[in-house]
Amino acid sequence: MMIDLKENKLVLASKSPRRNELLRGLGVDFTVRSKDTDESFPMDMDPFEVAGYLSKKKADAFVPELADQEIILTADTVVILEGQILNKPADEKEAYEMIAALSGKAHHVVTGITIGKSSHLVTKQDVVKVHFKELSKDEIVYYIKNFQPFDKAGAYGIQEWIGFIAVDRIEGSFYTVMGLPVHLVYEELKCIL
Repeated sequence: MMIDLKENKLVLASKSPRRNELLRGLGVDFTVRSKDTDESFPMDMDPFEVAGYLSKKKADAFVPELADQEIILTADTVVILEGQILNKPADEKEAYEMIAALSGKAHHVVTGITIGKSSHLVTKQDVVKVHFKELSKDEIVYYIKNFQPFDKAGAYGIQEWIGFIAVDRIEGSFYTVMGLPVHLVYEELKCIL
């Protein structure tokens, strides 16, 4: 293990099994806590700033209950197509519309993280460009029926079947698209410790 938390305790404030899995890959001990937080943001905000804004908002919700030795880590991911944020789809119809809109185009995925102790939080973002090939109606329907991507920004998970068949290339970190830029988490943990 490269990072020794010493007497500190890392808290991942996320319900996401993908973030849990990615953080485990760093080889650090951590606990998981979660709470529902308001994920609204100013409508005039630059879409490329939203992920960082929301990760900070999530961290701020935990600050009052953090012990002195606890380090909080929160994250948020947004998918941006042609300047518009594609949130989590509400149903199959919306999921289909989102994936059909992504088909044959490049889009951006931005994941923001906020990390630190209650006295000092740092927010960083990582931006990745993802290129999708053209998808048929049958491919989109198959993915939605079999993978139920309703908890995913942009209605897809790159680590799932659709990532195998639709992604021509990515410019940036695969893990950022999955929901946690672990390289940024690692660098910030080294700074804190």
